[in-house]
Amino acid sequence: MERLIGDIELPGLPLFRKGKVRDVFEVGDKLLIVATDRISAFDWVLPSLIPSKGKVLTQLSKFWFDFVGLVVPNHLLSTEIKDFPPVLTPFANVLAKRSMLVKKTKVIPVECVVRGYLAGSGWKEYQATGKISGIKVPKGRKESDQLAEPIFTPSTKAEKGHDVNISFKDVEKEIGAELAGKIRKTSLELYQKAALYAVSKGIIIADTKFEFGLDGDELILIDEIFTPDSSRFWPLASYEPGRSQPSLDKQFVRDYLETTTWDKNTPPPELPAEIIAKTSQKYLEIYKVLTGLDDLA
Repeated sequence: MERLIGDIELPGLPLFRKGKVRDVFEVGDKLLIVATDRISAFDWVLPSLIPSKGKVLTQLSKFWFDFVGLVVPNHLLSTEIKDFPPVLTPFANVLAKRSMLVKKTKVIPVECVVRGYLAGSGWKEYQATGKISGIKVPKGRKESDQLAEPIFTPSTKAEKGHDVNISFKDVEKEIGAELAGKIRKTSLELYQKAALYAVSKGIIIADTKFEFGLDGDELILIDEIFTPDSSRFWPLASYEPGRSQPSLDKQFVRDYLETTTWDKNTPPPELPAEIIAKTSQKYLEIYKVLTGLDDLA
């Protein structure tokens, strides 16, 4: 039976940051990002663990970092234990397949969201205002409609609580017009390249988010990319505008929680065994469909 990884302890290594899903450790002048099997929803970390989740996040990110490598450099140095510093060798069983040794960068404090379809918070904002992050969207659009072209809809990067959609002008004020323009252009290029590939595999990437950092003056792609935690994946075969879509991502868990009596203000409930199993199945399925690999490499 697969070992589930919740909290990570690596004695002797300083904890750099504990996120909702990832624990990050300092290894000299580099960082070690360990993807646990934790899952979050509605700004809470759920008490249940999802089998294989951390491995899927890491290995799928590895696949995509390589795939979009010509668009922008990234922070990944290696996901292979053999390439890690010797100080990490004693923890090989815990770290295998779920950890990335990466460059340390100066993080740009903006969530770079790209939307190709009307869904999620973008759909809610459009219904209320006719816009998404200040961008006007034509009237009469339906839920899950494809947009005329992908749009860059940034949000705040909240350590705690919910990210808030902001306008591009807000980004320019925060980080400067030149850098803001660069992350918008790069985000749209990344989305378009990956979305074309995914459609060839029968998957729609409805929306996704990126994070960037600076390595000196160089823009670097960091964190994770095109995973079921950071993206909305829809099977092309069942796509039908005018309703929410079945998905191969974290939305499945959010949808389940919406059917419960949980108020989202108190600690969340345990997930039922069947929801845990189905979520794990969805994460593994999208990994296999997109990479063409039968197991976690």
